Amino acid sequence: MTDALAPTADGFSAAEDRQATAPKNFAGARWFAALSESDPAGLRYLLVMRFALLNLVAVALVAAVWAHGWLDGMIATDKYHLVKLNVTVFLVGLALCGYRVLKLSRDLNELKENADNPASRINLYRRAAVGKDGQSRTLIADSLKMKFGFRLGTIRHMANTIVLIGLVGTVIGFIIALSGVNAEAATDAQAIAPMVSTLLLGMAIALYKTLVGSVLNIWLMANYRLLEGGTVNLVTGIIERGEDHARV
Repeated sequence: MTDALAPTADGFSAAEDRQATAPKNFAGARWFAALSESDPAGLRYLLVMRFALLNLVAVALVAAVWAHGWLDGMIATDKYHLVKLNVTVFLVGLALCGYRVLKLSRDLNELKENADNPASRINLYRRAAVGKDGQSRTLIADSLKMKFGFRLGTIRHMANTIVLIGLVGTVIGFIIALSGVNAEAATDAQAIAPMVSTLLLGMAIALYKTLVGSVLNIWLMANYRLLEGGTVNLVTGIIERGEDHARV
């Protein structure tokens, strides 16, 4: 221990000398170490990192599917732009989810650090609950839960809308497929080819719209569950801190 702290010839301790001469590429290792769950600094943006990791993996999978050309048929059959509409709703929901995750991460940081910011959620809750009896504090806690639940409900509604748009596309596809079938012309060899072509087009539209709606719903709901878990932790922490403060 004393050798490590003993000054070297240039006046620095051995530990300081090693730190000064450490390769710069160790900065990345120190950054990842700071983000471990055992380090409070890492917990500051843990929720944001999970959000980013989840969506990076999903984007990588979509890019792999695109590279294999499996999306070409979906794009070619999107004559009614329902896939574009679905993707637009999804991107809006994902952007809103990212915004909520960022704000939630900041609120969790303030809660963990017990910050003295008067406008923080924990301090607002404390001021609202101070001097109140148990029933009044329960009503305040329920109001807080409803407020956060309403914000989460917007993202969940968008995820459900994606599924509904996919179902609309499925119905349109079946209508197109059946509209080209003519029982009276079934014996005409020249009429069979157009009927089969229309039938295949309608079935492709129906199946692609169902697939897109299902995949985008799963993707957005995964982000929703991540946001929901962080929200539960925040609300629970605020109520617990507020109750402890009210008892004191």
